[in-house]
Amino acid sequence: MVEGFDKAVAPFGRVVARLRPTLCGTDTGDPKGRRYADATIRASQRVFCMQAVDQQVLGQVRDWIEADEPCWLATVVATYGSSPRPVGSLLTCNRAGQLKGSLSGGCVEDDLLEKLTVGALAQHQPQYFRYGETAEEAEKLGLPCGGHLDIVIEPLAPTAARRQHFGHLASRLDQRACVERTLNVRTGAYECRDVPKHAELRYDHDDGLLVQTYGPQYRLFVIGTNMVAAYVAEIAVALGYDVVVCDPREEPLQAFDVEGVRKVRDMPDDAVRRLASDSFSAVVALTHDPRIDDMGLMEALTTDAFYVGAMGSERTSRARRGRLGDLALSATQLDRLHAPIGLPIGSKTPPEIAVAILAEITAVRKTQAAAAHAAAERLASTAA
Repeated sequence: MVEGFDKAVAPFGRVVARLRPTLCGTDTGDPKGRRYADATIRASQRVFCMQAVDQQVLGQVRDWIEADEPCWLATVVATYGSSPRPVGSLLTCNRAGQLKGSLSGGCVEDDLLEKLTVGALAQHQPQYFRYGETAEEAEKLGLPCGGHLDIVIEPLAPTAARRQHFGHLASRLDQRACVERTLNVRTGAYECRDVPKHAELRYDHDDGLLVQTYGPQYRLFVIGTNMVAAYVAEIAVALGYDVVVCDPREEPLQAFDVEGVRKVRDMPDDAVRRLASDSFSAVVALTHDPRIDDMGLMEALTTDAFYVGAMGSERTSRARRGRLGDLALSATQLDRLHAPIGLPIGSKTPPEIAVAILAEITAVRKTQAAAAHAAAERLASTAA
């Protein structure tokens, strides 16, 4: 514990001022201890390119159009039976055979690319096309269990209007914001508008209208670098999250070795404010050190983050809520805190705890948290 932390009922500004130098070290030329590193450290070069698939695909479209290179944009608008990729999946390709994204996980991409480059599909107008129309075709393509998928392919000739259009789409995603795009498959007309949140793809085959919302990648902001944090980060990367790991302490952060994450040496409140304050972000505090965890939670509970959780026992969580309440957080804000963190599945080991945490985050994200907790509690009572 930092000396004086038991006096956390002091105004928030004085508490933070007292904690920062202790955690980050004080330099004689910087008496306020503000010389902690504010640089983002990447686990590997590959991590730098981690983006949502929407961002990758739309960014590639923008780049090709800006380079006066024609291309196509394909979208999965419906699936039937078993399908390896969901509705809304995107793929773009050019005449040179370069592609970005995926429609089927490899089942139809080569065939689609061949049809496009030889002129058999979508040369001048958008076109609807179905893969797996028959069981024989599905088997030939490798679509699982007789499933088939419907796609819309849009040819994109480079024009000034399209440069502006796709530039705006890519810019919105870079800002971690949503944008809705409407395409008239019959006429090729398109438009976009900024929207506050994601909505399900809508496609009406009769009128030929495709309406799709593009949004940023979900982000998981992890405070701490212990073993639980490592398992949480690994699972979250596998689930498609953009994972940011924050710790103000240099040695633990440098030793944290999980591929596919960004590491940030900063105070957690500043880093949350900068990197995890929107509705596509989840924040988990895992250090077991209230000097660090509480600072991040005080900020996270005032943001739009869709999930905020903290590791600790029931007793620790009650004490934490008391401290945060004394620091002027409202009852409504404290009600957002998931503590103890994770679904109650009896987890004990670090990987089990990580599974419970990601399960709860998934349930909250899918608006199934109450049902998930009830189901976990029923299973626990049955096992007992």
